Amino acid sequence: MQNPRTAPTTLRSLAAAFPSHLADEVRTVAAAIPDARYPSAMPFPVDVCGETVAVPYRIHHHEPPLTINQHLSETQRAILHCLYSRHGDGLIRQRHLEQVIGSTEPWVAPFVVQLVGEYVLEILVAIRSGLPDLTTPDSAHHHLYGDFIARNPRFFARTERRVVSYWACYYRWRYPDFATYPGGLLLESLRLAATHSTGTPWARQTPPPDR
Repeated sequence: MQNPRTAPTTLRSLAAAFPSHLADEVRTVAAAIPDARYPSAMPFPVDVCGETVAVPYRIHHHEPPLTINQHLSETQRAILHCLYSRHGDGLIRQRHLEQVIGSTEPWVAPFVVQLVGEYVLEILVAIRSGLPDLTTPDSAHHHLYGDFIARNPRFFARTERRVVSYWACYYRWRYPDFATYPGGLLLESLRLAATHSTGTPWARQTPPPDR
């Protein structure tokens, strides 16, 4: 376990990834995870329910032992899983994503959408499996992700471009039609949620379905 006197810079960087009302919860999690091997990388700002947070692009903490869950509340466990979904190891990212993907907390959304814009195909499949109601207009996840995208159009546009780039580089041979690529399918679902949230067709930054 980490020294309770967590380095102020580490604590600040982790706390900045969540709304301010979770500061005490983040402090508990930060004190319970191993020290980072080196600083978190390149935080990206997003709006969560009107508050700007800065989510780290990568963290470099070793995973804590499984027994840590016995000492954390449900909210604290969700915070931990969100943080480790930003880990440098793709298997660790996926493992922790799968523990939090079903959450309807607004502060989970940026961690999930960021993973949509990354290159690990298995994570894209896990997100689709974990959000089966994303295209259902009255579902909690449809409202949650539609609102998040409506608040963060530039972030989502950048995510779309990243999805296209990784598809073209790594997966085009397997999915010649972008519309059948798991990342493309996710973007289509997220755009639909944003369209319903705003009442306006959401502009696409990706190849159209007939290409």
